[in-house]
Formats: sequence, C-alpha cells, structure tokens
Amino acid sequence: MCYTVPTAAAIVTTFMWRSKKTVPLFWLMLMFCGGALFGVIDHLWNGELFLISKDWLKDLSLGVVITGVILGAWGIVLSLAKKNLALGAYLVSLEGK
Repeated sequence: MCYTVPTAAAIVTTFMWRSKKTVPLFWLMLMFCGGALFGVIDHLWNGELFLISKDWLKDLSLGVVITGVILGAWGIVLSLAKKNLALGAYLVSLEGK
C-alpha cells in the first residue's frame, strides 16, 4: 500500500506538467513515477501487490514519507541547479526543446 501515495502524486504532477510544461515540474513528475514504480515492483516481488495489510495506516504513512523524501530530493536538485550555473543552463536549455 505504500506505493499509493507516490502513485497519486505522480498522477497529479502528470496533469500539472501537461498544462504548464516546465522542466522542474517534468523532473518532479519523473521522480514521483520512479518512486511509484519502485513501490509496485517491491510489492510484486514480495507477492503482496493488492493485499491490504493489517497495519494499512503504517503503510500509507510510509507512502507519505516516500513522497516527502522525493519532494526533498527535488528541492535539493533545484537548489543545486540555481547554484551551479552549468547545471542551471543545461536545465534551461532543455526547456526550449
């Protein structure tokens, strides 16, 4: 169940990106999709994709933590891009393509 929160965030950011088409939002969308995919693969690997555990609130809380970590990592990437002129220029050059 921990994959549901990053999956929901990936869906929301996908719709946001379709309307705005900015590079930072694109990277956030990709990061959320990666987090959701990781969660699904982990649950498939363990044979519990559609099973609801006894402690589903703990699983959802883990999904919130995963989503928060993804947001934090995205913020770090954006701040590094602002400080590193080469990385920032690269990201801006991608926006025009």
